[in-house]
Amino acid sequence: MKKNKIHSVILARGGSKGIKNKNLYPIKSKPLIYWSIKKSLESKKIDKTWVSSDSKKILDYSKKVGANIIERPAKFATDKSSSEAAWLHAAEKLKLHANIIVGIQPTSPIRDSEDFDNAIMKFINKKYDSLFSALKINDYFVWKKNNSKLVPNYDYKKRPRRQNINDKFLENGSFYIFQSKKFLKYKCRLFKRIGFYEMKKIKSFQIDDMHDIEIITKLMNNR
Repeated sequence: MKKNKIHSVILARGGSKGIKNKNLYPIKSKPLIYWSIKKSLESKKIDKTWVSSDSKKILDYSKKVGANIIERPAKFATDKSSSEAAWLHAAEKLKLHANIIVGIQPTSPIRDSEDFDNAIMKFINKKYDSLFSALKINDYFVWKKNNSKLVPNYDYKKRPRRQNINDKFLENGSFYIFQSKKFLKYKCRLFKRIGFYEMKKIKSFQIDDMHDIEIITKLMNNR
């Protein structure tokens, strides 16, 4: 049986609206991106770790701590650029070297290398084409505004018991896994036979603003 060649690609552009130089912002005295590189390098299933960035500082640091680097063109690193565009650029570069890509987002620093390994094994054993990391939710009562009227996603006159609500799975944005050739064809991170890998709530926190940094730092200190 042909061995899978599994590479990870961590997206880490230089600019950021919420936090300046977010990917280099210190979390427990290490740049944010360090935590994703570290766990990817510790994975027993990931053969090679890559960082895609338009920032020389990020690329130099990533190389220093053991990652391979992909210089991302500026057109794929704007505020309006999608993660798909950056992963497609990387997948094109790696298409002769990797048949499975683990797309890692550094804004979720609380995860373990075993999360990557277990998700990869599930991906392979279940013969998925793509997979997302997820948080199980079953008690969210959501309201949205329809013009000036509030509309709920449930019948508030007959509020369901928590135990009777069907489980739902929220993409937590930590990482995605996909077949690289099919990804280049469909140009979307999720396609064909889609699976998910469930993660604990503590591992599903993401950094978008300074308040998130405070929360995540406390969580990491207590682990």
